[in-house]
Amino acid sequence: MKFAYFLSCINESMTREVDRSIESLKKDLDIVLFKLEKGACCGGSNLDYVSPEHFLVINGRNIALAEQMNLDLVTSCSTCLLTLRRAKQILDSSPDKRQFVNSFLANEGLSYTGSSDVKHLLWVITEDLGLSRLAEKVTTPLTGIRFAPFYGCHIIRPSQLLGRDNPASPSSLDLVVEALGGSLVEYPSKNKCCGFHTLLVAEKESLAMSGNAIESAIRAEADYIVTPCPLCHTALDAYQPKALEGRRVSRSIPVLHLSQIIGLALGHSREELGIDRHMIT
Repeated sequence: MKFAYFLSCINESMTREVDRSIESLKKDLDIVLFKLEKGACCGGSNLDYVSPEHFLVINGRNIALAEQMNLDLVTSCSTCLLTLRRAKQILDSSPDKRQFVNSFLANEGLSYTGSSDVKHLLWVITEDLGLSRLAEKVTTPLTGIRFAPFYGCHIIRPSQLLGRDNPASPSSLDLVVEALGGSLVEYPSKNKCCGFHTLLVAEKESLAMSGNAIESAIRAEADYIVTPCPLCHTALDAYQPKALEGRRVSRSIPVLHLSQIIGLALGHSREELGIDRHMIT
C-alpha cells in the first residue's frame, strides 16, 4: 500500500514522536508513505475564515502534489484531515473555484483534479490494512491494559464531510485497541473536544474541557488515554498538570497516539516510539 504523507506542523514541532513511531511501523504494516516534502501548512481550522481564497489555493496545492504522485493523501493529524477534506469538498463541487486554484497551481506545473482521496492514518489502518491483518501482526499483545479512546472533534465531526464514524458513538479506534489485545473503558468524554483550538484565547475554558476528559478517564480506571490526533495529545498530555489543578483525582494518566500503541503491540520499545518525550509517562 502506497500513500502520500502530509507532514503536519504539530508533528514537525511539538509531537515529533508521532512521525517517529509511524516511521518505525511502515515495514511491519507493509505501508509505504512518501512524505509530501513540498507541502505547506494547511492553515488549521482558521485559514478558511480569514482568507477563503488562500485556504483553497494552499490546500488544493497540497492535494495536487499527491495527485501528481497518483496517490491518496494521508495525515496523522485530525485537524489537517478536516481542513484538507473541506478544501477538497469545495473544489470538487465548484468548477469556478477549481479553475481559480488551478490558475495559481499552473505556475508550478500542478493541476487539481480531485483524483486523490484524503484519509486519516486511522482509516488506513482499519480500512486499507484491515483489523484482521493488524491483529495477525501483533507480537506483544496489550493484554490487561485498559485504554480510554479519545477521538476528539475533527476526525468525527462534521459527519457529512468525514463519514466514517458515528459521532455520537464512534468505534474505529476502539476496534484497533481490541485488535491489539487491549481492553476498553467506557467514559463520557471519548467523543468530546479536547479544547486545543481555544488554548491561546480562552485558556481557562480550554483546560476545563481537557480536564474533564482526563478526569473521567482516570475515574473509569483507564491505564492510558489513546488518541488519533497529535493536537488532542498535546492538550491532554502537555497541559495535563494545569488541567488537573484543583481536581480531586489521585493520579495522572499517560496519553499515547494511535501509532504508538500499534508500535508497542508490534514489539517496538517505548524509546523507539518516542514515548519518553511525553510530559506524563
